[in-house]
Amino acid sequence: MENYGYTNPEYNKNLPSNIPYRSEKKIPAALLGILVGCFALNKFYLGYTKEGVIQIVLNIVTCGIATIIPFIEGIIYLTMDDRVFDNTYVNNKKGWF
Repeated sequence: MENYGYTNPEYNKNLPSNIPYRSEKKIPAALLGILVGCFALNKFYLGYTKEGVIQIVLNIVTCGIATIIPFIEGIIYLTMDDRVFDNTYVNNKKGWF
């Protein structure tokens, strides 16, 4: 599936250098992790189905204590540079932290 937004490298080659790089998935993934991490929506949004299911099971087994994991991930996402976020979580598919 082609993405014609900012994350497509072919598209970025033709952009003027004065336009800052923006990740399309960073803010939504961070907000999903912080606000509704108990449902692992940040994992599913980024395409990590297996990790999402694991997160839901952890939340059930620990009576919600494991919800701290997506909360921390959301904060990490927000503090990352957009390019680093895309390279780590969108392109290289790093599932956890």
